[in-house]
Amino acid sequence: MNEQNINPGIFGLGNPNNAYSQYFSGRSWLKMLTVERLVTANVTFEAGCRNNWHVHHKGGQILLVTAGRGWYQAYGEPPRSLKPGDVVNIPPEVKHWHGAAKDSSFAHIAIEVPAEGSSNEWLEPVSDEDYAKL
Repeated sequence: MNEQNINPGIFGLGNPNNAYSQYFSGRSWLKMLTVERLVTANVTFEAGCRNNWHVHHKGGQILLVTAGRGWYQAYGEPPRSLKPGDVVNIPPEVKHWHGAAKDSSFAHIAIEVPAEGSSNEWLEPVSDEDYAKL
């Protein structure tokens, strides 16, 4: 997918997400919005891009969907289709993934919920077989 066909939402595309590319299948971009007190970023995914399964220990995460179509799935639960205006409140310790639909770019604001001793644990990729079923 050409970058001109990617809708990053109102905050813009940002920079290639090179620091976390090992945890994504496909290309993504990251634009940090705040880094003090409440870490907040605009994350943009090309069509078909998704992140690995991961867990936010202690703090959790909130996603605010701003553009495109995507998916969220908590481990052991059915996938949830996402569109602009959707909010996903991910409690701490929930294994999950999120990313773009096969045929649409996707952008969300990711808010790291602060907590003492919080950390993120990156796990295995979402299998191509499971993703193809969406």
